Amino acid sequence: MSTASPTSPPAIPPAANESCWCGSGRKYKRCHKPLEGRVLPGVVSPMRTVPAHIPRPPYAESGEVRRWNESAIKTPDVISRMRHAGKMAAEVLRLAGEFVKPGITTDAIDAYVHDLCIARNAYPSPLNYSGYPKSVCTSVNEVICHGIPDSRVLEDGDIINLDVTCYINGVHGDTNATFAVGTISEQDANLIRVTEECMWRGIEAVVPGRPLSDIGKAIEARAKQDKLGVVRAFIGHGIGEQFHTDIQVLHYYDARNNTVMRPGMTFTIEPMITLGTWQHRMWDDDWTAVTADGKRTAQFEHTVLVTDTGVEVLTGGTGAASPAAPWSR
Repeated sequence: MSTASPTSPPAIPPAANESCWCGSGRKYKRCHKPLEGRVLPGVVSPMRTVPAHIPRPPYAESGEVRRWNESAIKTPDVISRMRHAGKMAAEVLRLAGEFVKPGITTDAIDAYVHDLCIARNAYPSPLNYSGYPKSVCTSVNEVICHGIPDSRVLEDGDIINLDVTCYINGVHGDTNATFAVGTISEQDANLIRVTEECMWRGIEAVVPGRPLSDIGKAIEARAKQDKLGVVRAFIGHGIGEQFHTDIQVLHYYDARNNTVMRPGMTFTIEPMITLGTWQHRMWDDDWTAVTADGKRTAQFEHTVLVTDTGVEVLTGGTGAASPAAPWSR
């Protein structure tokens, strides 16, 4: 007769040299003890459905992303539609951030974001993008990005990034922000503040005729002032009729990121800033990226448009979680 292994740790954990509670047969100190305090995967509920009347992006049914050669310079019509999608995504993100509190699950946040999108006749862009199973990314504590909403309950003192993208009128609007769950430490509060500042420093560096590397230079310089790490594996991207286009926006300085910014370009700026190393590792779900040292990380993101004189933030302004640069508010 076999006995099922426990799925959650006991109230009183074993001693370091005792067998781990999970039933692996390994000593606790070499099995689950190193994971204490870390975010662990929960149960992922079935993929939610979208009403038939809501227009879908090409990957919605199959999960297969097929790229095409979308112009880097958007037409006035596309830009107009992107302004609307951006404003909508900003509103959904703000409302989702207000929904965050101790005691709710990230799956509940997903259900809320899903319903907010549907109520606005928008398709939640992450849903089934390359098979992603949810309508929003929920990245808690040491999770850098692409955390999948599940049964994990948010705890007082957590921090959580919510990454919202809305597809409406044939274009995507993409934005994210990091929120406090209840009362957080001053260290975590500073991490969130600096990360938001990093994003806005990057946005200020958007100047027509200048290389994209200016953005990474500005972000990295601000992060270094507080001795924080800048994640390198995940970057900003072009966006428009496709969720991701060929434009690549590094959040650290690399002279090779030398594409010249031109009026009409649209892309995201979304730095991920860490308390420790910039290096990452992946969970077995092939989506969730976490810091290699388990230290916390934050992220902010806006979709921007290069204009003739500078930059327009398509997901900022009134009603956004991060409406404008902190020093200008």
